[in-house]
Amino acid sequence: MSILGKIFTWWDGATFGTMLDSALKGEQVGTDAQGNKYFRSKKPYPKGHPFAGRERRWVIYNGPNDASRVPSEWHGWLHGSFEGVPESNLPPPRIWEVDFTPNATGTASAYRPQGALERGGKRAAATGDYEAWSPEA
Repeated sequence: MSILGKIFTWWDGATFGTMLDSALKGEQVGTDAQGNKYFRSKKPYPKGHPFAGRERRWVIYNGPNDASRVPSEWHGWLHGSFEGVPESNLPPPRIWEVDFTPNATGTASAYRPQGALERGGKRAAATGDYEAWSPEA
């Protein structure tokens, strides 16, 4: 993406301002399995700010910006649920846990129920338990 695109767009990766903030005012605290990088500010918010004393936390996505790509443990850290990075707060993985799958909405692999237009729009015939509404009734 061009430098002009990085200055004015946010939907396809970090903007120029966010990258500059990350380099100058932030410190990287970790990376998740998808390659997303997590940062926190070097200084807390100043006195008089609504979040005075708290640190700013943010993520730079490895690819398009999509909040569903943030794993739950890092989501908790981003929102200040705990102080330490997730690696220091996670219990061991359970045997029933599955790996992350990205949000498929809007893609070819999105869920489409029977009767959806993308699947031909053919629904099963009504079985008689449905009665059409009529304003005269």
